[in-house]
Amino acid sequence: MDTDLSPLDDAANRPVLRLTPGRDRRVKAGHPWAFSNEVAMSPAMRALPPGSPVRLEGDDGQKYGTWLFNPHSLIAARRVSPDPGMVMGEAFFRTRLGECMALRDRLVGAPYYRLVHAEADGLPGLVIDRYGDALALQANTAGMERATPLIVAALRHLMAARVIVARNDSAVRGLEGLKEESGLLLGEDATARVREGGLEFSIDLLSGQKTGWFFDQRDNRAKVAALAQGASVLDAFCHTGGFGLLAAQAGARQVTLLDRSEPALGLAMDTARRHGFGDIVTARRGEALETLERMVGAGETYDIVVADPPAFAKSRKDHPAAMRGYAKLARLAAMLVAPGGFLFMASCSHHVSPGDFTDAVAQGIARTRRHARLLATTGAGMDHPVHPLLPESAYLKGLLLHLPA
Repeated sequence: MDTDLSPLDDAANRPVLRLTPGRDRRVKAGHPWAFSNEVAMSPAMRALPPGSPVRLEGDDGQKYGTWLFNPHSLIAARRVSPDPGMVMGEAFFRTRLGECMALRDRLVGAPYYRLVHAEADGLPGLVIDRYGDALALQANTAGMERATPLIVAALRHLMAARVIVARNDSAVRGLEGLKEESGLLLGEDATARVREGGLEFSIDLLSGQKTGWFFDQRDNRAKVAALAQGASVLDAFCHTGGFGLLAAQAGARQVTLLDRSEPALGLAMDTARRHGFGDIVTARRGEALETLERMVGAGETYDIVVADPPAFAKSRKDHPAAMRGYAKLARLAAMLVAPGGFLFMASCSHHVSPGDFTDAVAQGIARTRRHARLLATTGAGMDHPVHPLLPESAYLKGLLLHLPA
């Protein structure tokens, strides 16, 4: 029988990290982060390995629990537990991950979901997506990187996992001093399938975008599919075809998938053929914005256009360019919508607010001299919870619009 792995540290002798005088207001209010200018960086604390568990205390001695500390990061400490003496071992991760699993099973009802969504689930910087017996894990903080063996052991205890993939290729890892890398943590076959809306999609956990599938758009795909009976549909930036193929399943008469990734389009067409509607689905490979311009020039129109691009703003300095990009995309997409049709646009840029995104889309549509009705403003599904004091982590923004003429 497997024995538990050793905890991350000796909880009884855990070092104490102190907040500087007058800098405890945010932490005292429940914020899960302490910034480097809010804590006392003594030589002993600077020497701690990144990701070390610490006890966080105010300068008055008030205890704030167990936090994960990185002396080299702007976000110096991230809260894990209100208990300053909790043992951060395999049993802790079994309990915390088990709670996450129970919630998602209740919310989604099938084992295809975002299992862990970082701070909102009390596991700062950790993202795990579940595809039945396959899991994709992304550790974006030094603490979760150090804890990965414990997390893998806990997952193996909780479920009969066939494969666990590390998708640690996010640029945000650089802020924690971590390398970008991906690989297998368990198993040998990184392919998987995800079931949604009556379809079974083929995905590649290692080479696909992000963690292989975008669970955050589940509810938005259902909204678009509900409008698709008898419609022609363009799914731009389609990845493995979630929006377009679910529209086909819902009765669309014709679907065009557009993406620059040949492997992603190949997986999408495999899904279409397996479900018997390969004859109504067409794949176009190309850079989306360039291809959309050509399609506008050719006079093409569709009853439904979906534009779900990668993040246009990966840092604050990208914000002006991102606003221009979203306005241009909205203009091109709107010109491809037939009179009386629908446009769904999304942004996954953390650094573009919902209001800014709506403004950019409205400006783009206005340049086409078309009227639009905003039917729904959407976000991520419930398996992507948000910490109430980290509203910026609600990254996904979606707009469903009707263009009558």
